[in-house]
Amino acid sequence: EREREREREFLTPDRRTPSLPSSSTPVYQLETAMGSAIECFPNAAAVVVPRSRFSPVKTCSDLFALRSDAYNLTADFRVELAGAAVPVVKLDDAHYKHVDKMERLCPGGSPSLIECKRLTVRGPVIFAGSTAIKGECEIVNDTGEPKELPPGTYEDQTVEL
Repeated sequence: EREREREREFLTPDRRTPSLPSSSTPVYQLETAMGSAIECFPNAAAVVVPRSRFSPVKTCSDLFALRSDAYNLTADFRVELAGAAVPVVKLDDAHYKHVDKMERLCPGGSPSLIECKRLTVRGPVIFAGSTAIKGECEIVNDTGEPKELPPGTYEDQTVEL
């Protein structure tokens, strides 16, 4: 009986992970402090991974930044920040909450974000190849129809398409 209580306590059924396609299989997520959850698994142990060995990816905005030149993959498969700071990316969830939709954002590859501090994308925007974002930029398309951001360098500005 105690095990059933713990299952109800920790498991959240039928939650879709944002990084998976919208047609993904339902998954179960543990939603509790790791110290409490680990006791649910026999012979479980925690592994401490230093921040230098990973970059957390919880949203498509995180993945978009990770796929850019703002990060390098080292020879020993560590992800390292290439620029001075982690770029803060906020993609419009109405258009880019799932990976399959996010990938439509940059069919020619991710824009350069190595000098980006903050990027906000509102509406359906498609990044052309050879695009660089520097400083703090907002790209806005309120038409509802996908529009391409022309190639070029955008620095500390709002671009309305």
